[in-house]
Amino acid sequence: MEPTICREKLGKLIAEETLALRELSSLLESEHANLNANDVTALEASTRERQRCVARIIRTDDERRSLCRELGHSDDLTGLEAVLRWCDPEGTLLAVWSQCAAAASDCRRRNDRNGALVTARLQHVHARLEVLIESRRHRVTYGPRGAYAAAGAGRVLVTEA
Repeated sequence: MEPTICREKLGKLIAEETLALRELSSLLESEHANLNANDVTALEASTRERQRCVARIIRTDDERRSLCRELGHSDDLTGLEAVLRWCDPEGTLLAVWSQCAAAASDCRRRNDRNGALVTARLQHVHARLEVLIESRRHRVTYGPRGAYAAAGAGRVLVTEA
């Protein structure tokens, strides 16, 4: 493959991935709003859209990795950098790749925020269920790291002075 053809193909793949990541970021923001509003119907719809978007990102990433392997390089970041040096010695794609990496970081931050919210809600529901279920009743307190920690249940059988 010629360097110019490789550069065009790689540039297209990076642009597609960046576009999909920006869409994912928007979907994650919408998902966060749906979580806060407890809008289950909208949350289900946004989750389906998010899954479609993630599938597009994975397909594009697979094509990029395949291109690296096709050119005799590893399919990791080191291999991609080697391909970029070969097909784009002027560094015209570095700015585009940097934008893609920034979009991926933004998605990770938003996804982590949504995950933390879901985890907190699940722990809250779990704590409420513990109160309702008599056979498993024990106090729920915060542990040393700020998370819920269940206190040990039991009885004192013997005390000595």
